[in-house]
Amino acid sequence: MKGFFHKHKTLKLQTWITLLVCLVIIVALSVTGLLIGRDTSEKARETLEDKTMNIANTVSRAPAVIEGLADGEPSKTIQSYTLDVQANTNVEYIVVMDMHHIRQSHPVEERIGQYFVGGDEDRAFRGERYTSVAEGTLGESLRSFVPIWNENGEQIGVVSVGILLDNVESVVMKQQRMVYLGTGAGMLAGIIGAVLLARRVKRTLHGLEPNEIAQLLQEREAMLASVREGIVAIDDTGTIVVANDAAKELFRKTGLIKNPIGQDAESFLNSSSLKQVLTHQKAEFDQEHILNGVVLVESRVPVIINDQVVGALATFRDKSELASLVEQLTGAKHYAETLREKTHEFMNKLHVMSAMVHTESYQELKDYIKQISKAYQQEVGSVSRVVKDPVLAGFLLNKLNHFQERGTKVKINGNFPLPILKDTEKIDALITIIGNLSDNAYEAIAGQEDKRIEMTINYIDGYFHFMIKDNGPGISETDRDHIFSKGRSTKGENRGLGMYLINKALQELNGTITVRTEEEQGTIFKVKIPYEGEKA
Repeated sequence: MKGFFHKHKTLKLQTWITLLVCLVIIVALSVTGLLIGRDTSEKARETLEDKTMNIANTVSRAPAVIEGLADGEPSKTIQSYTLDVQANTNVEYIVVMDMHHIRQSHPVEERIGQYFVGGDEDRAFRGERYTSVAEGTLGESLRSFVPIWNENGEQIGVVSVGILLDNVESVVMKQQRMVYLGTGAGMLAGIIGAVLLARRVKRTLHGLEPNEIAQLLQEREAMLASVREGIVAIDDTGTIVVANDAAKELFRKTGLIKNPIGQDAESFLNSSSLKQVLTHQKAEFDQEHILNGVVLVESRVPVIINDQVVGALATFRDKSELASLVEQLTGAKHYAETLREKTHEFMNKLHVMSAMVHTESYQELKDYIKQISKAYQQEVGSVSRVVKDPVLAGFLLNKLNHFQERGTKVKINGNFPLPILKDTEKIDALITIIGNLSDNAYEAIAGQEDKRIEMTINYIDGYFHFMIKDNGPGISETDRDHIFSKGRSTKGENRGLGMYLINKALQELNGTITVRTEEEQGTIFKVKIPYEGEKA
């Protein structure tokens, strides 16, 4: 049994459709044919019964029959009459009997004057009309009996009209044969139609099997779910038919909680731009779209199949997220620019030393090298003393040089050196936190004459402690409750992402942050993060 089902599971869709449709057609037409055949058989039998009964009625009222029976002697008139009627009506026999059950007519003349055979005639001699089946001298037959009455209403005999059952069955089979031929023709047409239908379905599905279609749908859903951009597709009527998880999450951020599937795109998105793509059939990229106060960056393309526009596709991104990426790239660009500046500065110093060697100014060269070394040790030493991780130390040195070159005094403190980080994947998160806090501090003191930033870095009991203090104007009371909100800033449009990125990184690292600020006195941020390090 298991092998049977396993075998049939491998059947192709076209085969399944053909077999199923053929089975339905065969069963339906077979049942219909049997019912029609049975009904036809019954009607044919009823027709023959009516025929024999009508002939018997006619013969029972014939004057030749009534007068012949009234004489009491066998009459050649009755025999002649019944033979003529028999020949004209195609029945097997017409037998007229007197009240003694003696035949007065018969197709075989020698049997006239003999008793009627069959035993089913008694009811007729009691005045009944009926049809029965019985074995007679000519064989088994279907026969009708009708009483014969004289002018005074007295019964003087009985007439029996019969058709042999073989002839009855022949008529019935002829009728049924037509039904069965029609049924067979219908089955043949149905099978041909089933094959053509299966081929058409197969072509419509591009030759794919149901399991292959299911796999494609699963792959499509997986791809849509893995894309970070919100994806929305509409059909040619402008109804949303596809919306991935990223799109639904983005819509929820804008306050659209309702499921977008099945909604009209124009009313749901509060814009007709996507439906317009169906009309002008041109792609549009990186267009701003404001949805309930949230600025989205949207790209729209028409979906064209066989030169017909069947829908449109749109991708959405939160503009603030794109601005965040731009800000991170900008930070990397600043870092690269600082490295170029340092390289240029170092090359200038090499040129100076080369000139001193050329002029044999060795004492001046010695003093110059000591001066450079002392300045370098002051910068590098303050960082390497508290940070042992080379990547993080290099980043802090870059920030230190960047701020000092722009007139800011930077001090780095720490009594418990920070070891090399075991989990190198956390470096980017730490750089995001330190970099954004230091950039915020630097921007906060931009209007001060005496610009000072102080950083404290410690490693205590498996935790990284970082404090940064500036002497800026502080954070106003209005902004204190919203400093970690995305997009909240007093620095202008598309700002306010730094503190949001810090808070996001702290959540990933299970860290905490506190802030203390006083207007016109400055601001202090303190960060505490679990940190697994190893000694350098």
